[in-house]
Amino acid sequence: MSTVTVCAPLSVEARALRRGLASTDETAGSAGEAGAQVRVVRTGYGPARAAAAAARIAGTAPSALAVGGVAGALIDDLRVGDIVVATEVSYGGTTVRCPSAPLLAGELRRAGLRASVGPIATVDRLIRSGEHAGLAAAGAIAVDMESGPLLAGAVGQPAVVLRAISDTPGRPVVSPGIVSGGLAALRSLRLAAPALARWAAAVGPRRVLLASPRSFCAGVERAIEIVELALEQRGAPVYVRKQIVHNAIVVADLERRGAIFVDELSEVPDGASVVFSAHGVSPEVRREAASRGLDAVDATCPLVAKVHAEARRYAADGYLVAFIGHAGYEEVEGTLGEAPGSMALVERPADVAQLAPTDPRKVAYLMQTTLATDEAGAMVDAITERFPAARGPGSDDICYATTNRQAAVRAIAARCDVVLVAGSTNSSNSLRLVERAERDGAAAYLIDSAEDIQLGWLAGASTVGITAGASAPPAIVDQIVAAIGGLGEIETEEVAVATESVQFGLPKELRRHAVGSAEG
Repeated sequence: MSTVTVCAPLSVEARALRRGLASTDETAGSAGEAGAQVRVVRTGYGPARAAAAAARIAGTAPSALAVGGVAGALIDDLRVGDIVVATEVSYGGTTVRCPSAPLLAGELRRAGLRASVGPIATVDRLIRSGEHAGLAAAGAIAVDMESGPLLAGAVGQPAVVLRAISDTPGRPVVSPGIVSGGLAALRSLRLAAPALARWAAAVGPRRVLLASPRSFCAGVERAIEIVELALEQRGAPVYVRKQIVHNAIVVADLERRGAIFVDELSEVPDGASVVFSAHGVSPEVRREAASRGLDAVDATCPLVAKVHAEARRYAADGYLVAFIGHAGYEEVEGTLGEAPGSMALVERPADVAQLAPTDPRKVAYLMQTTLATDEAGAMVDAITERFPAARGPGSDDICYATTNRQAAVRAIAARCDVVLVAGSTNSSNSLRLVERAERDGAAAYLIDSAEDIQLGWLAGASTVGITAGASAPPAIVDQIVAAIGGLGEIETEEVAVATESVQFGLPKELRRHAVGSAEG
């Protein structure tokens, strides 16, 4: 059983944490979830007492160390009662990082608490009014007097710092014995303690299997580059119809750089620059953009454009096209718009029974590029069983990236206790990865970032698999691995099933401008 020591400088802080952990014994503490033993220790006020306590605690060899108490805010965004989870703590020229901070912060937010992550500075004395700005300029968002020395005795161990804000720049502490806003801060500490117990329960060494390929595909990289080039060449704002790719982090980053995302062209001013998303649009949307004089750039993935061309060809030849896909996705809406009178969406085998072609010998099928391969195969079987002469695409509609990522997650799922899939909830290919892992016996969860990981998923999990949908940034996987590594030593293994080298060219509108600029 792992033992986690929670350090609280003052008696009132220790008492609040024990109440939250449902314990009254200072030295024994309380049993955390999944068998972790949590021991709350009062360390004393100030750096000197904290350093002495750190030496004593090191002798007990705890599995991990947590620091809980109150702190002063350095920035105006924080208010009394807020929780700060330290990403790092600086003191005396030394900085100790706390990589599992996003995991604890996410747990606190799901519990309904206001939690922020950021650097904390440890100081030797109470800071005076007017000194906040200097510390904030160095990057810290909160200040305390104990965390730095306490963490110095826990180097190499999992460690986390949780501080409740008791005072702010406009409402500073006036003496050690008077904690402005203390009741609100202590209440927050008590409410935060169960999350701290879940952090303790998740502490431990584990193996991490990285599925490969994962993350961005060529079509996503191309689409993002198109928006970036449009911003560079046309200047902000550049409008984007729908999300350029289905990932909240990518969208937020492009918004910060001047992209404006809209649902329909009616939200775009006449004559403005607009980018069509990677999922494709119908001819009706293209006609509307042209009629309004919009400066349109098409970021449709070439593999989606291939399916559009197939739909037009079959429809022109008099076929009823059964389109295998999921309603509500932009790719599906755009493809069906190519020949609305000649296409029918089929989502499940029962839908095939409703198809009513004029000529049963002239039925074709196409499919959404981000489907699970086995799901699509079952639908093709249902179509060809009813219409033996049905024709399919000349080459597989499901894109190479979707196929590769599904094969990669299959290669790790059976070896994992839990699989984490980086991707947004509106990403079809990411959802298919979750379903694929579940079918292979693993508990699987879709997350946008490390903060979405519930610590209960990791408690008792000795092997964790990680992959990412084709629209999720590679850096997110790195952040997830780092956060899990903050819970204990990890051994990582890359499990590769394919190597991708596909690249797609840019639209001619952007290429012409780039060539002209280079020649100039």
